[in-house]
Amino acid sequence: MSLRHSNVIDALAHDPATDDVVMTMVEPRPWDESDARVFELQEKMNSYLSFVLDGELNEQLPQLVGKRVRLQLDCLQPPNQKVAHFIEIIQRQVALLGLEFAVRVVSDLPPDEEETCCGEHDGQCCGEHGGPCCGEGDGGACCCSEEAP
Repeated sequence: MSLRHSNVIDALAHDPATDDVVMTMVEPRPWDESDARVFELQEKMNSYLSFVLDGELNEQLPQLVGKRVRLQLDCLQPPNQKVAHFIEIIQRQVALLGLEFAVRVVSDLPPDEEETCCGEHDGQCCGEHGGPCCGEGDGGACCCSEEAP
């Protein structure tokens, strides 16, 4: 998964050491300076907060009711300045809600499913163009376009 999948909870677990519920979002792509990536983080965070604050977490996992919730971002590399600034804003805002938001750099994250190459189109891996393959196996066309950019 990655931030681009805003409506998906990437991982949810109970940490017995801290007795926290840990909701982890995963960003296996290198950070870029785009506003789009910050927007993806914002959308993903909104989904996670909605899941907690609207009661879906307690409804779906009643055994975790009353546990402290920690939101966590696991990323391939430290956030750049633009993302780090936005993370600081998020941390202040979620603290007002009684939640924590932590960032962990994890060097061995699995690649984003959409970034992996399931075939080649015009000699290029589809993942290099930001789109998955339409066909299965070698030779599938890139979904991002009919022609490799």
